[in-house]
Amino acid sequence: MEGGSWADQWDTSSDPLQEKKKSGGGGAAAKYGKKVGEGLGKTKAVASTGVKKVKEGTSVGFRWIKDKYQKTTQKH
Repeated sequence: MEGGSWADQWDTSSDPLQEKKKSGGGGAAAKYGKKVGEGLGKTKAVASTGVKKVKEGTSVGFRWIKDKYQKTTQKH
């Protein structure tokens, strides 16, 4: 067997391709990570506002139904 043991063949710690990927120093993740993080923050804020509006609308709708029901039951 020429290449050494099985473990030596599959040892990735000295793989030059892996080292290049690790030491890329500002790849796409670093470049766009901050922008994506900011976008997620904005998305969270918009979603929170949307949920608040839905809650308010639902509350108003239930109050309207309750008022209509009370008006019809008071007439009798």
